[in-house]
Parts: sequence; C-alpha cells; structure tokens
Amino acid sequence: MKTTAGCVLVLLLAIASTATAQQPSCNEPPPTSFTNWAQFGFSSCRTAFNPYEFILSPSTVGGLGVKWSYTTGIDVYSSPAVANGVVYILSEDGNVYALNAFTGAKLWSHFTEVGGVSATAVANGIVYVGGQDEKLYALNASTGDLEWSYTTGGPVYVSPTVANGVVYIGSYDTNLYALNASTGAKLWSLDGCNPYGPSAAVANGVAYVNCEFDVVALDASTGASLWSSYADLPSSPAVANGAVYFTTAAPQCNAYALDATTGAKLWSQDDDCYGTSPVVADGMVYFGSVYTIFALNASNGANVWSYIAGGFVFNPTAANGVVYFGSQDDNVYALNASTGASLWSYTTGGYVLSSPAVVNGVVYVGSFDYNVYAFGLPSH
Repeated sequence: MKTTAGCVLVLLLAIASTATAQQPSCNEPPPTSFTNWAQFGFSSCRTAFNPYEFILSPSTVGGLGVKWSYTTGIDVYSSPAVANGVVYILSEDGNVYALNAFTGAKLWSHFTEVGGVSATAVANGIVYVGGQDEKLYALNASTGDLEWSYTTGGPVYVSPTVANGVVYIGSYDTNLYALNASTGAKLWSLDGCNPYGPSAAVANGVAYVNCEFDVVALDASTGASLWSSYADLPSSPAVANGAVYFTTAAPQCNAYALDATTGAKLWSQDDDCYGTSPVVADGMVYFGSVYTIFALNASNGANVWSYIAGGFVFNPTAANGVVYFGSQDDNVYALNASTGASLWSYTTGGYVLSSPAVVNGVVYVGSFDYNVYAFGLPSH
C-alpha cells in the first residue's frame, strides 16, 4: 500500500519525535543488564538517542541481517517500544502486538477497534497507546488485558509520553491531556494546539509541546504556562543540554533551538520543509526533511553533512555513532553519525514510516509490507 505525497505531511506530524547531561532529567538510569527503549524518542526528553548501545557501531553495523520478522494484518506505521525483552507495536489492523524480542514469537495481542500511527510507551508494567477511535489505551504489559482507557474528543495519532507517573497525550481535538498513569484520571488539559495532536517532551518538571503555531513550555504538574515561542507547525520537540530542538513545516521550513528555560531562540537553520522530529546525540542534531537527512551542530546549527535517500525520510534515531531511519523508498538505513556515510541498508516490501528502536544490538522497525522486523548481527 502506498500513500500519496499529500499524506506525508500528516504522517510526519502525527508520528512526530551530551548523554551524561540529558539522561538524569528524563528518569532513565543506566541499565543493569538490558536497555529498554520504552517510548517514542527513547525517553521522555525524546532525543531519540540510546546512550547505552555498545554492540552496534559504525564498524559492526554493516553486518546486520534479519533475525526475525512478524507479519501483522496490515501496514505498520507505528514505532515500537522495547521493554524487558518484549517488543510492543501497534498495527493498522487495530491490534497492539507483544512480541518476544529475541525470537519474534507473539506473546499476546489486543484489539483496539481502530488502528493508527501512535507509538507504544511502556512504564511500570503498563503499555500505553493511542487509537483513531479517540481513545488512549492502558494495557497490562504481561497479558494485554485492558487496565483502563480514556476517551478524548478526537483520534489520537501521536505517541504518549510517560514521566513521573503521568501520561501526556495529544488528540485531534487540539487538546494535550495529562492523565494519572495508574488510573487514567485527568489531571489537566491544554486546548488550542496542533490539530494532528500535540506531542510532548518532558524534562526537569517541564512539558514542552507543539501547539499549532507555537512551542509551549508548561509546568508538568499543573499545566500552567511558563513560556511560548512562535513556530509555524512545529514538530515534536526534543530536550537536551538546556535547549529545546524542533523543526517546522511550510512556510518557515526551519530547524530551531530554543533556550529550555526562557524560550529565547538560540539558532535556526533553513531546511527543505516537512521536517521530522529531531534526534539529539553527541553534540549533533539530526532530522529528515523531504528526501534528505541533515546533521547540524547542536550548539550553533551549522550544517555538518546531509544524505539524500530515495524517498521521503521519516523520524530518525541514533545510537553509538550510527543514525538509523526509514524512508518512503522502502528502505531502512544506517549512516555514520559523524560523516553521513552509508553503512548499511535493507529493502523491505513497503514504505518504512516507523522510527527504529535500537537496543541491545538489535534494530526493531515496522514496514508497510505488514511486517515488524528485528535486525541483528550473526554473532549476537
């Protein structure tokens, strides 16, 4: 199944999205054994960077091959979460699937009435996911049983953010909702945001959200406004090193960095429009824009390198010196994070809009060919 070019902007907005400095503010302690990629963007800061990956690197990633694949009922737009040896992912067939991360065997599935593009998020034994049936679902991570659901006023295209016992979720009704993660009780909401659903990054007690024409900083506990900055159709933000990073669509077509405390602009850089959610890793910012992925200096926005793919580029991720992304040309790519050199690619049977999760030496990603893939090294 192929989408038209006119749908690409909707999908980019909907799916949108130093290691030591950024991790403590996002409540991601170093793993004791296996790392979790528990939500879209890796942590609540949404930097899309795993600082604990040591198996895959620029020197080894070229050896990736298919470890397993699992076929769902239809296209997989959604991005996976990986937690405690299980891959959780939503398919357009309406099911949330829980798959063994090592073998791909199905552990359970839960039908959510309508599929969607929302990525899953996992915290404290609960899987959170949005549906086009206007609901946020909370499922038992072990069994798939419904713990609770919350009905918004519109389809939920974006991915939930979980931080400090609160789930933040945007809806097509233009609201950002803050819900008790255990019960689903509404704590507060903010109206007047991106019609495709505001998507939040949470760091140091502040929620940063993309409203229709602004990036807004809110007190994460109360929803009180701290500052706002005009930015026409911003992407999902990422927070690292005291800055908020995001891209904008037409007509501005820029990548931005704002001071996380005040909202003051630190820098901006022109791009080619339809920007994805940014990745922030090792002093660099990476984002896809139409057919190109860009690498910018995180301190000043200077362009370091760019790479042209064969189709629209979707939300990238990074780990251990490698940048990963999917494309409308049906490929999953791995590039050298320092130079942009191509290190590896794999051609699936359909578009790859899913943002890869890279953990414990394995790359997990969904495809329009109905499959969820796990790529790993033969020796691992």
